[in-house]
Amino acid sequence: MQKVPKYATIKIMKFHDYIWDLGGTLLDNYETSTQAFCQTLKEFGLEADHDQVYAKLKVSTDAAIAYFIPNQPAFRAHYKSREAQALAEPVLFTGAKELLAKIVDQGGRNFMISHRNHLVLDILKKAGIDQYFTEVVTSESGFARKPNPESMLYLKHKYAMTSTLAIGDREIDWQAAQAAGIEALLFDGKKSLLETVV
Repeated sequence: MQKVPKYATIKIMKFHDYIWDLGGTLLDNYETSTQAFCQTLKEFGLEADHDQVYAKLKVSTDAAIAYFIPNQPAFRAHYKSREAQALAEPVLFTGAKELLAKIVDQGGRNFMISHRNHLVLDILKKAGIDQYFTEVVTSESGFARKPNPESMLYLKHKYAMTSTLAIGDREIDWQAAQAAGIEALLFDGKKSLLETVV
């Protein structure tokens, strides 16, 4: 197995196309989601350590549910409803909007692959960045979830991509990009996106 590269700085115009992840990459949503998850657990009579919930949500919602409340089918819907309310006012990472605009201004294209449903389009609009994307792939597009490269290969072939960078925050983002033959960058949220992808 190849070693996942650590966070790096890549010159912006080295690439023409950028495939973005949303949560943890453009949208600073993990803290919001963690609070919603913990509050929903309390509704179901359970308590959990904040940092443990945060870490599991970084893996996936499924992983968090399987770990903290595996035998309660109703939990997911309640959690997702609370999370959606919390995300009604999306918070972008520093430099996200400016970077997306810069890519478009310099003739590049932005794409997004999200495991969320069509409501991701509302999040992008509320965040004021929807106009910077050529196409957004959602869970309703019918592709297998990352790390399966299906959605990235779809974009790569549809738009004849030859100079592409995929940007995400989890190993599955890197794995999907590698399997699709696309360069990848992992973002850790510690620096501005403008400093990380320059």
